[in-house]
Order: sequence, then structure tokens, then C-alpha cells
Amino acid sequence: MDDFVRSLDWALVQSFLAVAEEGSLSAAARRMGASQPTVGRQIKAMEDALNAKMFARHARGFELTEMGETILPAAKAMERAMNDIRVAAAAQETELAGSVRITASINVSYSILPPLLARARQLYPGIQIDLVATDDSENLLYGESDIALRMYRPTQLDLVTQYLGELPLGLYGAKSYLKRTQPIRSFEDVMAADLVGHDTLTRLVDGINEFGIPVSRSDFATRTDDVLVLWELVRAGCGLGFGPCVQADSDPTMVKIPLPIAIPTLPIWLTTSEAMRGTPRIRAIWELLASEFPKLATA
Repeated sequence: MDDFVRSLDWALVQSFLAVAEEGSLSAAARRMGASQPTVGRQIKAMEDALNAKMFARHARGFELTEMGETILPAAKAMERAMNDIRVAAAAQETELAGSVRITASINVSYSILPPLLARARQLYPGIQIDLVATDDSENLLYGESDIALRMYRPTQLDLVTQYLGELPLGLYGAKSYLKRTQPIRSFEDVMAADLVGHDTLTRLVDGINEFGIPVSRSDFATRTDDVLVLWELVRAGCGLGFGPCVQADSDPTMVKIPLPIAIPTLPIWLTTSEAMRGTPRIRAIWELLASEFPKLATA
């Protein structure tokens, strides 16, 4: 065990922290950009080397054991130290080279970022791009991402943010669906139509209820939590569904449904850590996104 501690692999500690904070192997794997079996093997390797169980496995996920709770503060300290090393090294960079890890929502990653990142590759061939498409928040302060596009303004003191604008949303239906249903002229017609929505996620239902319109999961005849699959279900004619206007308005098979209420827009904030903001490669990608993103996506 002493030999293991002296040669402790940071990758194992990363996996331990990810599982401890996310509560499951699958969520930890998504956060790290690794496979679930890889994270599982790394947890087992650390437990075998320490000759102790760090997690108790339950149907609802992974919970820290007493041993896991004991080493968690030291693991977090190691994470902070590794990030300090990363920041110190980045401060010495003078060339537009290396990797930039960007995290953004799945819809933004799919609908808006590809042409911008293609432009970045043309302008800065020495910069490699890692795009993490996720609706979870990654920790910029601990190096999980270099730049984030978020739909809320982060409030941590060590982060730099820039407001990019509002992402318009709309209610849409496929022409193929609208041909076989009654005309949609009122909100009552919308509620009488087939709707496509989320399965276990509640933000869509919660958002509609906030407008004083009582809806529940059962009002949506077709349901999925995958936003790209949801949109394909709408395009295939399963019913009406919400989507970003930048994605839908360019699709000739789709029709925007007028509503008597204004649909809330989604604010977009560009975010990075203050310590990394001046790194040449990060600054270059930041400035490109800040300049070009609003032209493509926002109201």
C-alpha cells in the first residue's frame, strides 16, 4: 500500500472524485469523457491497492464508505494541486497550440457550434478542440472544461463571464403532422394536439406551469429525455414540440406554431476561469465564440 501511495495515479483519483460527486459510474464516465467500464476498472484498481472499499453499491447508485469519506478531502486537495500545476503551465504558453475543452448544452453543441469550431480549426490549426455536449454543469475551476457556454450566469468569484444574448425557442410541428390534424389556431388547439416532451426531466412541464398553464407529463403523448431524439420525433410527425429557432427555422419540413404567449428565451453566457482566461489558445477561442456566436444563434 505504501508503494501505491507513493506512485498514486492521478487518473484513479479523478475517477474516485467523479463517482463520489456524481453518484454513479455512468454519470462519472460522462463527466470524464471515458467509458463506464474504464471508470469501474479504475475504482476497482484503487480499492484493490488500498485494500479497502471506497463505495457501497446500491440500486440508487454509489455511496462513500467510511474509508471513502476519509480520503475524500485529500483527493479534493490533490485535485486543486493538479489544477494549480495546469494553470501555472498554461501561464507560460506563448503559442496558439494545444487543446481547448469546451462544454455546452446538447442542443447548442449540435445546432450552433459545429460551423464555429470549423472556423476555429481554419484560423488556429495548432489548437485542438474537445467538445463536451452535455446538459450537466462541468467545473471550470478544477479543469473539467476550459470554456463553457451556459444558460445561466455563474456566480463564482474566480470565473469570467460574458453575456452573448438570448437563444429563441419556438413551438413547431412537421408539415406531415399538420396535414392530418385540425388547424392550430389557439392554445386550446395546441393542448388538443399530440405533444412531444420529456420523460423523466421536469423542466419543460415546470416552465409551462409557471405561465399558469396546468400541464403534466401525461399531456405529452410521446416522451424522451434526449433532446436530439425529441426533435427527430417532432420532425417525423409524432406531434408538436419545442426547439431552438436557429435549428428549426432552417428546416423546410417544419412549421412554427404561433402562440398567444411569449415563449421564454434562454440566456447564453460564455464562461471560463479567471486564471485561464489569458492563455493564448483559450483567449483565441473565447474571442471567436464571443464575436461569432451571437450572429448565428441569438435574438
